[in-house]
Amino acid sequence: MSAVAKVVTIIGNSPESFAKAAQVAVAEAAKTIRGISGADVVSMSCEVDGDRITMYRTTVNISFGIERGSDSGA
Repeated sequence: MSAVAKVVTIIGNSPESFAKAAQVAVAEAAKTIRGISGADVVSMSCEVDGDRITMYRTTVNISFGIERGSDSGA
């Protein structure tokens, strides 16, 4: 991991479980972010219809190293 990391917040949804919702968040982030080094689930919630959970939702902080181009002038 680089000396400096960036964190973005992603919300994942799944009708199956909180774990699956977190995995969805990480998988979606990985489509556009290289070098993911960690994921921190900061909250969990769900949608309910009557007495049934219909959707699990996780808010996940995704951390990754910052890449610098070779022409940065440093």
